[in-house]
Amino acid sequence: MVLNFLMATSAIKSTMSLISGGLLVVPLLMGALSYYRYESLDPESRVIDQEHILPRYDFIVVGGGSAGAVVASRLSEINRWNVLLIEAGPDENEISDVPSLSAYLQLSKLDWQYKTESLNSSCLGMRFNRCNWPRGKVLGGSSVLNYMIYVRGNANDFNLWESLGNPGWSYEETLKYFKKSEDNRNPYLFKSKYHSTGGLLTIQESPWHTPIVAAFIEAGSELGYENRDINGEKQTGFMIAQGTIRRGSRCSTAKAFLRPVRLRPNIHFSLNSYVTKLAIDPLSKRVEGVHFIKNGKAYFVKANKEVILSAGALNTPQILMLSGIGPSKHLQSLGIPLINDLQVGENLQDHVGIGGLTFVVDKPVTIIQDRFQPTAITSQYVLNERGPMTSLGGLEGIAFVNTKYANTSMDWPDIQFHMAPASINSDGGARVKKIMGLKDSLFNQVYAPIVGKDSWTIIPLLLRPHSRGTVKLKSKNPFDYPLFNPNYFHDERDIKTLVEGGKIALQVANANVFKQFGSRVHTIPLPNCAKFQFMSEKYIECHARTISMTIYHPVGTAKMGPSWDPDAVVDPRLRVYGISGLRVIDASIMPTIVSGNTNAAVVMIGEKGADMIKEDYGVPTY
Repeated sequence: MVLNFLMATSAIKSTMSLISGGLLVVPLLMGALSYYRYESLDPESRVIDQEHILPRYDFIVVGGGSAGAVVASRLSEINRWNVLLIEAGPDENEISDVPSLSAYLQLSKLDWQYKTESLNSSCLGMRFNRCNWPRGKVLGGSSVLNYMIYVRGNANDFNLWESLGNPGWSYEETLKYFKKSEDNRNPYLFKSKYHSTGGLLTIQESPWHTPIVAAFIEAGSELGYENRDINGEKQTGFMIAQGTIRRGSRCSTAKAFLRPVRLRPNIHFSLNSYVTKLAIDPLSKRVEGVHFIKNGKAYFVKANKEVILSAGALNTPQILMLSGIGPSKHLQSLGIPLINDLQVGENLQDHVGIGGLTFVVDKPVTIIQDRFQPTAITSQYVLNERGPMTSLGGLEGIAFVNTKYANTSMDWPDIQFHMAPASINSDGGARVKKIMGLKDSLFNQVYAPIVGKDSWTIIPLLLRPHSRGTVKLKSKNPFDYPLFNPNYFHDERDIKTLVEGGKIALQVANANVFKQFGSRVHTIPLPNCAKFQFMSEKYIECHARTISMTIYHPVGTAKMGPSWDPDAVVDPRLRVYGISGLRVIDASIMPTIVSGNTNAAVVMIGEKGADMIKEDYGVPTY
């Protein structure tokens, strides 16, 4: 075992560039032992990066992320079909396996490291008024970078999709696909008709919690909210978070859907492969294949049946527009020949919230790195699949609450809370400050004074924004990052709802149950908000515009809709309008954003989209 540990330590040195300044002793030990643990105990091995790519495949899936991994896996179930999965990034590494190290993956080589454009009414506390937008550039996509929270959304979300002219997308229809993927390992949900076991995606609570999350649930009860399964019959309420973890480690879509099928002869994987455009016949408007770059070499691979874009809500519109599918004026301004005029890159939506809402406590009940003894917590993780390293990136509690603007008669809450027993000042603050892109002056004045002190946070998130943003091309160079404008708070209703959410968060934090910890709000005001009464409505609005916290849920940029919808890019069977042999199956297709973390819904879209393909080719489905 000592030899294995030394070999693992050596192997992980290649990942030291992930973390600014190199890995500290604790993360190094965590990562090294995680690598040993993974190789020795995980029954699935890594996929094989194909050296000899065939000139043509039946299906080419672009993007191996939360949807693409599902689609490729399910299509390869049909023996007579051969499938190529093209992924821009590498495979997961040793760090990504450890749930508590999620933050260390952001701004790494596994992250596209996107930023929004400079904004004038949000992200004001970030350098150059630009919010960081992490996106997974790795097999498994953003399911490798995220905090693993498993939330499906609200039943009304999917019923709304169907009412907008998308038959087959109701809650009743989509629920079976959520359940198809699911292997839920929390016994209290085994008999629920809303959950299932035996699927490929493992879901469970972290086996380790702080006392703060129990207080958070009790605080919800004090305010009249039930402790309930928020993925069950009703959503409004409080719950200890469930996540996509397996045996204490991250269960990405790559691990769940691709590694078990890695040896199927009819599926090939091409990693570190950057798609530059689709080849489309301008007369027949049929997709012929895909151009991509791998290891400095240009490839062109033909598709016998279809190309499926699963590159995500930011990269899918980029590829479509580079290929001549998009708004005519925008493409013509860049000198890109127009193939079909569609509203690609429009309808961008994201969950935006209030970051930095900090509560200080007097007792040692939160996550402070120096408090944990490295050998002890590593042994817990490696040998028992327990301990702080299994924490879902530090997030423990989830809640859905109603502001005065919510439609309470429909159980359709408009604010979500993420509760973490840590805050911006945790871990010395340096790492959190960097991944959020906070201005040094703001951090130094407000959060540096409580670095190393016990604190916790609630992040109120706006569930269904009215504002819509855009993804535009910077140029026709496929290696230029697109321009992202989320347009946060363009619609005044959004900031009003979020302010009400902030007020409810303060009520939760002021609940009697938190008094046992001496919990109180951190009272140093943000410098640009100090002119307002602290925690008044005007102050909370200023705070939201300053530390505009997004948990990276961009959707909607290739909108699904009926033929009569002028903004629709794909039809209800996810086929791109006016183009044959091309579908989009990822978060891009959401007409409206789901009420909750998006990853589970994207997996569902992958499951349903794969079945639609099978049905269209006469193959029996689930």
